[in-house]
Amino acid sequence: MTALAKPITGAYPMYFDNYISLVKGEHIYEELYQSYMDTMDLVTSLDLETLHLRYAEGKWTILDILQHIMDAERIFCYRALCFARMENVALPGFDENEYVVAGKATVRNINDMVREFSLLRASTIELFKSFTVEMLDSTGNANGKEVTPRAILFAILGHEIHHRNIIQQRYMNV
Repeated sequence: MTALAKPITGAYPMYFDNYISLVKGEHIYEELYQSYMDTMDLVTSLDLETLHLRYAEGKWTILDILQHIMDAERIFCYRALCFARMENVALPGFDENEYVVAGKATVRNINDMVREFSLLRASTIELFKSFTVEMLDSTGNANGKEVTPRAILFAILGHEIHHRNIIQQRYMNV
């Protein structure tokens, strides 16, 4: 198992703390795989009605959350790739709520989404494993904030854990 230290404070925007703090170990690639399995076990155990549930007015469905996790992971990977390749242009942010509306996850098939997430996660792991330490610790600007690919990697995992926790806490007992 490959150990990779968490990013140092200051190598990422403060709002990443919420996600990075959820990552428990330093075996990040194994944890990314296990987290994916945990999320898939959770969402595939739910019936169609629960997958389409909104726990309150204006809140996302579980399918929306899964699509959001994938959209964010793709965006984070693009940012990490740009910074690892020494991109000097500041990258834009994105409006997660607009992406959810445009993503139309509630008309998608859960099996297709599971298959897509499997391929995405495998690609994410291989992308980050291809980076050298220097690449992981290079810095770029996204959404007006300085961040390293290492921080993005840990944020990808923490972001998924954060949303899985929301599903378990807010959707499972409605």
